[in-house]
Amino acid sequence: MDEDLRQTWDAPSMNLQSSMPRAVTFLFAAACGMSVANIYFAQPLLDQLSIAFNIDPSIIGVVITITQIFYGLGLLLLVPLGDLLNQRRLIIGQMLLSTTALVIVGTASYSIVLFTGMALVGLLAVVTQTLVAFAATIASPAERGRVVGIVTSGIVIGILLARTFAGLLTDLAGWRTVYLVSAAFMLIMVCLFVKVLPTVEREVKSLPYHQLIRSVFTLLKQERTLRIRAVLAMLIFADFSILWTSLVLPLSAPPLALSHSVIGAFGLVGVAGALAAARAGKLADRGYTQRTTGIALALLLISWLFISYLEQSLFALIVGIVLLDLAVQAVHVTNQALILPLRTEARSRLTAGYMIFYSIGSASGSIASTQIYAHFGWEGVSFLGASISAIAILFWATTLRFTKH
Repeated sequence: MDEDLRQTWDAPSMNLQSSMPRAVTFLFAAACGMSVANIYFAQPLLDQLSIAFNIDPSIIGVVITITQIFYGLGLLLLVPLGDLLNQRRLIIGQMLLSTTALVIVGTASYSIVLFTGMALVGLLAVVTQTLVAFAATIASPAERGRVVGIVTSGIVIGILLARTFAGLLTDLAGWRTVYLVSAAFMLIMVCLFVKVLPTVEREVKSLPYHQLIRSVFTLLKQERTLRIRAVLAMLIFADFSILWTSLVLPLSAPPLALSHSVIGAFGLVGVAGALAAARAGKLADRGYTQRTTGIALALLLISWLFISYLEQSLFALIVGIVLLDLAVQAVHVTNQALILPLRTEARSRLTAGYMIFYSIGSASGSIASTQIYAHFGWEGVSFLGASISAIAILFWATTLRFTKH
């Protein structure tokens, strides 16, 4: 453990002085996956929401926009609180509020209530980033990369499986069940966290809230490694969104005309890549972050070669999806392995600054991909993805000398 931290585990069965227990690591990953999935459930449910609330199909997409906007606000306004408040209480409190928000959505009768609930779901889903920062605090320095790798894998898997979960549950019992079942799972997770989350005592510098938020931008200004890795996050998650936002368009259109259930199953393919990338954390622990980043970015570029053959071969698409998700997750893990140790007293703010760029990349990729597909088809989307991958490689290569490892 970091020498400036004194850790006590609430659960008596846990080793007080050893590294973070594997069961707790996977519990963190599961909580991250569940929390981030909440903001993606609505994507395959827009038609159902349009009918249920009598909202014109042309504007129902505002549900997604509201959720994403408030998620971005949460990154800036809530995540930095992890450096100021008791992280254990902050995590449990946010998850309890998330449970309430999910119940509001699942029981909404009016569109204004739906929009309010979605805004709260987005705002509170940032508990995932507090969990990542807390996991990095709990983990010993020798295993921090492995722990962060496992926990962040939960986030990517949650994003990929959210659409599949929502689609299947809606077919079985209606769209409201998606949010109510998720609320039940979140409540169970809160009960588990009450028992197993450790209390970490640390010296916290008292800061007024406005100074805390301002310090996020100060850290971006002061820490070159944070800036470099944040830009890489923006580029790789733009690529991630370019694929997953536009993928449904060619798959659902002739000549493929696949059903939504089959299209949702491609998320399971992506999970394989995300799981494979968990090893990136171990490589980071051994000091191979730059090598891992370079290899992953090369795989990201290669993945678009396979993805471009979507209309000729679904097998090629599957290979491309696995490579892309593996590459994105590997870079994401190595990014965090480099930035989280920069300021042990400011891990939540470092995470907030980094994830703001992640959100910019995700939003930009989503917008660009649908526009490019409308004008240039899947070849245009593939060229866009490959171009951003190439830019990421060039950026990494030119900044190599500024980053350790």
